Formats: sequence, structure tokens, C-alpha cells
Amino acid sequence: QLSGKTVRILGIESSCDETGAAVVNSEGQILGEALASQAAIHAQWGGVVPKLAQGAHEEAIDGIVEEALEKSGVHPSELDAVAVTVGPGLSL
Repeated sequence: QLSGKTVRILGIESSCDETGAAVVNSEGQILGEALASQAAIHAQWGGVVPKLAQGAHEEAIDGIVEEALEKSGVHPSELDAVAVTVGPGLSL
């Protein structure tokens, strides 16, 4: 909590083959979450293909973030912070 205020954070994860986003608060509650799996994309190759994963993240990220925010009932202007994966993993 920040000065008695419950903090709301948007977390974004895209380090490998899933694109995920969640809105959480400083009390440990998950307010809304969304996930896009790439299992079907990589199955034929027997593992993660980095260039395919990168493209799938780029296609999915906006919709996944919007879905997590919608499920949480939190407007982007009400967020106190955004946390993102910075490594190791794939760049967008």
C-alpha cells in the first residue's frame, strides 16, 4: 500500500511462448487476467521457434492487455504501475 491507498498494477509476461497480462493489487488480489497460449503454433516444430513466438506476442499483446483490464474493471488511468518481463526471453 502507498500512503494507505491500495495500489493497482498491470503485469505483462511475454518471456517465451505465452502472452499474459494481469491486474493485481497491493493486497495480493488478482483483479483480472488474460492469457494467449502459443502451444498450437509451436507444436509442429517440437519446441518454441523464437521468431514465431515474437510475432505471436506482437499480435496478441494489445488484446490480452485490454481483456485483463476489462475483467478487472480498472481503467488504465487508475493504474499505479506497469510491470513487464525484461529478460531472459524474447524481445518484442
